[in-house]
Amino acid sequence: MASFVPRAACLALAAVTLAACGSTPDAPAATSTAYTIWDPYPQFDKSSDWVKLLDTCGTEAGVKVERTGFDTTDLTNKALLAAQQGNPPDVLIVDNPVVSTLAEAGMLTTTEETRTDTSSIAPNLLAAGQTGGKTYGVPIGANTLALYYNKAVLDEAGVDPASVKDWATLTAALEKVKASGKKGITFSAIGTEEGSFQFLPWFWGAGANLTKLDSAEGVAAVTLWADWVKKGYAPNSVIGNTQTTSWQEFATGDFAFGENGTWQLANAKKTGFEYGIIPIPAKAGGTAPAPTGGEFVSVPVQADTGRYATSQKLVACLTSAGNAYTTDTTLSYIAATEAVQAKQVAANEELTVWVEAVKAAKGRTSDNLGTKYPKISEPMWGAVQAALSGSKPPQEAMAAAQQAAASAVR
Repeated sequence: MASFVPRAACLALAAVTLAACGSTPDAPAATSTAYTIWDPYPQFDKSSDWVKLLDTCGTEAGVKVERTGFDTTDLTNKALLAAQQGNPPDVLIVDNPVVSTLAEAGMLTTTEETRTDTSSIAPNLLAAGQTGGKTYGVPIGANTLALYYNKAVLDEAGVDPASVKDWATLTAALEKVKASGKKGITFSAIGTEEGSFQFLPWFWGAGANLTKLDSAEGVAAVTLWADWVKKGYAPNSVIGNTQTTSWQEFATGDFAFGENGTWQLANAKKTGFEYGIIPIPAKAGGTAPAPTGGEFVSVPVQADTGRYATSQKLVACLTSAGNAYTTDTTLSYIAATEAVQAKQVAANEELTVWVEAVKAAKGRTSDNLGTKYPKISEPMWGAVQAALSGSKPPQEAMAAAQQAAASAVR
């Protein structure tokens, strides 16, 4: 599942623990036949398929792999500190919004430098690792958002999920569900990156752009959510919901819809009721662009550039078609290439809607926003909170957010 704590670059903020930008790097370690890989999957131990794959890739490259798994948030700080001390890992796997942070801090090589082939990777997924016209790694896979639905609740309300094509038909469905005595939709609107992550499909689906939060399109997206809460189509609890607590609400069986991600597929099978999945609709129809979650495999800058050739072999092995299929299945990710996506759908037809959602998805740091994104996201989630709580009307909330974001990114 995606991490929702993007970090500001060391060059922009001096608040990264023990990693002041002006510190003097230690002398680089002597060349070693062991290659280090850091990843955000501490849940996988040495007996896991993931760690076995790392070892296999090391064997194929003719080196020993030394792997360390960190908590996602801790990994960013550790990586910045290691770079400052002159001993970064050879291969670094990080949540995609962090790539631009590390790249702008001068920590990552480009795919051009390491001669990494990116030709088969979906451009919209690759874009999450691009900044300044350069690419800093390749996606190991992606997850994103869609709408889970409870078939029994919709049947009772007389709603065909196939009829939900845009905002108007979704709102009409919620109205029928409420009239039938059930609950409409639950989502996460908490005042953190999780709230922004869940709001973005509606924001982008309205045609809004992150550089202009208070556009008519942006205001329309906030108004949609605020109206749902006001009319009782969505519960007041969404204001404090994380994606986990929102899922727990949907899993009670009382809700028609729940906005959530690919990572809940296993839990969906445990709910005890028949469910389905549809893409999040854009305002005027079609699939809304949802944000991409998932990690990038990158190669940090090394004093010994001769190590890059072997690091590239490790990256190529980890992201090869055969290995990507196994890894993405383990992580509940959709693959980054069409060939592997087709293989996933052939093995599990339920993934069809997720492949469609990933194809329409968009990186949060895309459009060359890079490290500006966190400075825009925070006022945006604050505006959503204000509008849903009723403390500010949507237009006023987004105008204040735009003013704060514009000041922050100057």
